[in-house]
Amino acid sequence: MTERANDKKAEDVAAVLAAIAAMPEEDRNISERIHVIITKNAPELLPRTWYGMPAYHNGSHIVCWFRSGKKFGERYMTLGFNDVAKLDNDGMWPISFAITKLTQTVEDEIAALIKKAVA
Repeated sequence: MTERANDKKAEDVAAVLAAIAAMPEEDRNISERIHVIITKNAPELLPRTWYGMPAYHNGSHIVCWFRSGKKFGERYMTLGFNDVAKLDNDGMWPISFAITKLTQTVEDEIAALIKKAVA
């Protein structure tokens, strides 16, 4: 990887971490953990901001993203997947999820979705 590409990747990671840090505390705590879950379970995805919110791409397309509910006046955070995520399940499947708190079960579900999205 070139020095310029490494610099861009570092800038993108810093922008994602800054977007998370700017969230209200409740959303920030959840977001920090979601970031870890995504980067641990799909290390091939690259972080960057998308519309000012954390997102993760495969080098050319955004695969998944999440956003603070407080920023948009919603009572929950949203974890979403774009069309390149491999979540297909017959003729219909969910592409976004509301998150109000992280339990071990929710973390496990997020990890499984991330793994499936990049499979």
